[in-house]
Amino acid sequence: MFQIRHYIIGISLVLALMFQIMPMPPVVDPFRPDWVYLVIAYWTLALPNRVNVGVAFINGLLLDVLLGTTLGVHSLALCAVTYILAANYLRLRNYSVWQQAIIIGLLSALYHLIVFWLLRLLTDLNFNFEFLWPVITGMVFWPWIFLLLRKMRRQFRVS
Repeated sequence: MFQIRHYIIGISLVLALMFQIMPMPPVVDPFRPDWVYLVIAYWTLALPNRVNVGVAFINGLLLDVLLGTTLGVHSLALCAVTYILAANYLRLRNYSVWQQAIIIGLLSALYHLIVFWLLRLLTDLNFNFEFLWPVITGMVFWPWIFLLLRKMRRQFRVS
């Protein structure tokens, strides 16, 4: 029998991938948060037995295909930050949402640093401070993402 609660994680990840590639005005586009990273971070903290490094790897590959970057760049970066989250999820759960936002921001900075290093190694990319705007917007959006996904998890009894 079809139960939506079995598909909530997949639906949220598909929506995050759609938000990641959704066209935006050029003025706002540099501020786009990393939706896939934020959703994976939430599910890793909430249900580390269901969303882990493997899910991050697959979504990273999908993100590479959708964004047209070198295959494996976002996968490696997502796997690295997801591993850190999964290894420390018990400790991070005890922090308030605002403290988690700071940690999510630091890990987002690490994510962008890994992506930049790999793209610099593979292409001729120069550093631009616009690469770090998603770190700030990710920190700002984290409390709302956290509350929305927690409400969905509780309402549909996802476990």
